[in-house]
Amino acid sequence: MGLGKTFVGSEKMLQLGSKVNLIVCQKSKIDDWRNHFADFYKYDISAYDLTKKQQWDDFWNNPCGFRHQVGIINYELAWRRKDLLQLSNFTLMLDESSLIQNTSAKQTKFILKLRPSNVILLSGTPVSGKYENLWTQMRLLGWNISHELYDRQYVNYKKIEVGGFIHKVVDKENPYRNVERLKQKMREHGAVFLKTEECFKLPEQNFIPVNVPAPKEYKKFMRTGITVIDGAELVGDTTLTKRIRARQLCGMYNKAKLDAFTDLAASTNDRLIVFYNFQEEYEQLKGICETLERPISVLNGSDKDLSAYEDESDSITLIQYQAGAMGVNLQKANKVVYFTPTERCELWMQSQKRIHRIGQEKPCFYYKLICKDSIEENIYLALERGVDYTDELFKKFDG
Repeated sequence: MGLGKTFVGSEKMLQLGSKVNLIVCQKSKIDDWRNHFADFYKYDISAYDLTKKQQWDDFWNNPCGFRHQVGIINYELAWRRKDLLQLSNFTLMLDESSLIQNTSAKQTKFILKLRPSNVILLSGTPVSGKYENLWTQMRLLGWNISHELYDRQYVNYKKIEVGGFIHKVVDKENPYRNVERLKQKMREHGAVFLKTEECFKLPEQNFIPVNVPAPKEYKKFMRTGITVIDGAELVGDTTLTKRIRARQLCGMYNKAKLDAFTDLAASTNDRLIVFYNFQEEYEQLKGICETLERPISVLNGSDKDLSAYEDESDSITLIQYQAGAMGVNLQKANKVVYFTPTERCELWMQSQKRIHRIGQEKPCFYYKLICKDSIEENIYLALERGVDYTDELFKKFDG
């Protein structure tokens, strides 16, 4: 992460020399890719936003006659455009290729049906440390091995019973086998894994915990599975709903944490990047920013407006993990606030690199607002071990 994958990928694409090229990326990155080609390759490449009908038609007709044409489309839409299966003699580039780890997802199945001549995969966290999720990407790179055989040769699974159902999970103590052989096969098919610090010297990262108390209703909820706070009744009648409500009690229903964020935001006029999970968190954080009269940018599932971030040095940018932890470049800022943690290790790792990347000259600071003696402490422990907190569902929930 933070290695300048956009430039590396586009340069490699040009070297491969295909007239037709297809980039599949997150929806929020389509304009970034088009602007990249317009700024640096305007005489070599014609780029088309395939989510727009006219540009879709132009991509197939290439009216400008450019030597190289690039169609750009997001993962969620690509599988609905069956005409893409007709492409031949083309280069396929996947930005954040980790998004095709799920073999049962429609977008993954569709991409595996494509028949490109060349494949470029860009990802800062290709498997999030989980080799069991590597098969789809290696298959795209040309390793002709079945999923069943891959699992049998390289992953140690075991069966456990949870709630009367049998689940197949990776053995925590001895998760993988034949690792050296797996690494050799990966090298044979063009996979090169480097850590940022092995390529570039980047500024220091500083993680600062800001401890806040849990609301008094938290302990009652964890004991009984039900509580009322701010007129809302919270019920946790399953493991999943109990976990979600516990997280919400630590965030959106926690006045102490909202006050801590207010104090933190008021203590600096620098740009701040703030990561959150739930829509109600966004509404409350936005209200605080407005009270402080700070310019606001937003990146979530329904809105993308980074104009305040770009133009105002005292702006606060509110980002929902799913929408903005990957891909976006926010290196104008050097301070991140984690209002609440994500449960996904990949998003946690990626979110750190939004500011810690090539071009960043200042030390980076990450403020973690942590609700003491709560589920949040357990989530951060899991993230720091490099695992998803949801993996802990097979253990006793003791948030």
